[in-house]
Amino acid sequence: MPYCQCGEVNLYYEVQGDGVSLLLVAGLGGGTWSWYGQAPYFRERYRTIAFDNRGAGRSSMPHGPYQMKQLAEDARCLLDHLGVERTLVLGLSMGGMIAQELALLAPHRIPALFLGCTHGGGPSQIAPAQSAIEILLNNAGLDQQEIIEKNLPIFLSEACRREKPEVVAAYCAAQLAAPEQPEYAFHAQLAAISSFDASERLRKIKIPAMIVAGSEDVLIPPENAHVLAKRLPHAEVVVIPGAGHALQAECADMLNAMADRFFRQVALTAGKSSAA
Repeated sequence: MPYCQCGEVNLYYEVQGDGVSLLLVAGLGGGTWSWYGQAPYFRERYRTIAFDNRGAGRSSMPHGPYQMKQLAEDARCLLDHLGVERTLVLGLSMGGMIAQELALLAPHRIPALFLGCTHGGGPSQIAPAQSAIEILLNNAGLDQQEIIEKNLPIFLSEACRREKPEVVAAYCAAQLAAPEQPEYAFHAQLAAISSFDASERLRKIKIPAMIVAGSEDVLIPPENAHVLAKRLPHAEVVVIPGAGHALQAECADMLNAMADRFFRQVALTAGKSSAA
């Protein structure tokens, strides 16, 4: 299995396809398996790079707390390991926060950011309802399947859970097939989210960004997308009506097409600028 040594951690990663590089950055507790709805689409169009963040999947799980910049440095280390000088980045939830830090760490290497169901941290972020936090944290005595099932209401919209059993089944199967995340590693990643604050640094990110949110997201309320966009100089916002937090599962086809269109438009615009 492919691993990259980044300081004290080994990062597990997967590379598929050819062409322009596209880095996929997963959220809390997620990893390479999170992209089951994206990998088949993007590997036909890009050289996709997915990895397990420290604290999840097959990557090392040192005791925390972790810092978001630390997770971004892991991603940069992986790019160095693979010899990738420039890459598009698609990050969801915590992965969107890592993507922001990565763009601040290595702005010359990231031509465009696609950020889903995320925020920029700091005092201006819109917090989730306390009930959603309580569901997320209440893992005591539960096995992996029970944790997945009790989390469904905070990751998938009510309409999706009611009307799309095949989406729910695929989401649960992907989560259940993943390596189990120890509770200490879960909290180490949570600490990175809790301490994350890029709000006053975001204006330094001059690259194009698309920010996508679900209107029914109870974990990262969609108002955060607008707050984030106000701080990013070249950002646009799309709120998907009726969608919950796990956009990569609930809205896979829409998300894929939207990101592909955005990345191609960025490339087209860059080409016109160079020609001028």
